[in-house]
Amino acid sequence: MIKSVGKYLGNFSKLSSTKVGRKLLKSEIEKVSNLDEYINKVDDQLLLKALRELAAWFKYNQTAMQDNGFGTFYFESGWTSSYPETTGYIVPTLLEYAQFDGNFEFESIAKNALDWLVSIQKPSGGWQSGYLHQNRDEIVFNTGQVLRGLTAGYSHFNKKEYLNSAIKACEWLTSIQNENGSFDKHVYLVRARVYDSYVVAPMLEVYKLSKIEAFKNCAVRNIDWIINEKQLDNGWFQDCDNTIHKNDRPILHTISYTIDGILDSGIYLNNSDFIEAATKPADVLLNKFRKEGGLSGRFDKDWNGSEQLITTGCAQISIIWEKLFTLTGDKKYQQGFQNMNKLLVAIHQRDTPETEDTRGAIFGSFPLWGRYESFGCPNWASKYMMDSLLLQLKQTK
Repeated sequence: MIKSVGKYLGNFSKLSSTKVGRKLLKSEIEKVSNLDEYINKVDDQLLLKALRELAAWFKYNQTAMQDNGFGTFYFESGWTSSYPETTGYIVPTLLEYAQFDGNFEFESIAKNALDWLVSIQKPSGGWQSGYLHQNRDEIVFNTGQVLRGLTAGYSHFNKKEYLNSAIKACEWLTSIQNENGSFDKHVYLVRARVYDSYVVAPMLEVYKLSKIEAFKNCAVRNIDWIINEKQLDNGWFQDCDNTIHKNDRPILHTISYTIDGILDSGIYLNNSDFIEAATKPADVLLNKFRKEGGLSGRFDKDWNGSEQLITTGCAQISIIWEKLFTLTGDKKYQQGFQNMNKLLVAIHQRDTPETEDTRGAIFGSFPLWGRYESFGCPNWASKYMMDSLLLQLKQTK
């Protein structure tokens, strides 16, 4: 406990030791006190401004790496090495952005990232966990996220190497899946987790491209296992957190992974049971957001919230509501994602000088000293915020 408190205070000390850092802290403290005023200033022009700033940060991010992946910046320790997992699912975002904004430089940025990912694929077909410098073994979840980049890249560039790489990865994933549909080998914590729904959903895209039936069967078995064995009647999921000690109150980030994977699988397969299983927790979270104006970072089995807002999870659930609006036409989802995007943009916009390391990125928590990715700019938070903004802005373009 003493060590963690010391590190927490050390982050404050590190940030407040520079003029830029002191201004950032002052700005964040002021925003915490007057958040509603910032939210009320958000309009479509500010949404577009935020989107372009996020994209510009990714452009700089890649130049800060030793390769063509994307890393994360922390005020205390600086830049990490590239993160293969998140680089995988950042690729589709940048390709979408290039088309939306007519900025085709981002096609090259995405292609360079894809070629790098193919070059570091393990002989098994998987991709390592963690950051590149950690040189860890291949892992299920991270491999699934690289699939997202490869399928988007194949559809965009028609480069067969990307599809072949994705097929090899799916063959590995199907070979290590348990009979009941779960994964407990080559997984984080060596424990089966329900957020692997976010792994099998892109396997369905590989199935569509390859017609290899085993990939679809793998996805169906996993989702069946989740909704039949791990989901409570109120929509909450057991074994949903990426820790052991807080598995009784998982973070919104992994809850949203789980919901999104189930929903995408249900939509692709036209499976009403899957769609209903995803809609139930999405509705609970929407009702809480409409009542409270924000969402907690963690939720227990009775949907009681704790810890500070996690920007990643908020962007992810916004994306889910956008998908449900497209699917159902229900205006409550439209209102939900529009209001969540306004909240995220209000948090994101910082009228204070910054270095290129943070300029344009969104912090991991609000306030930035929150428990999740504190004092850092996790690249996945910026990725999901871009996705949510793109979905909304494309509807009004």
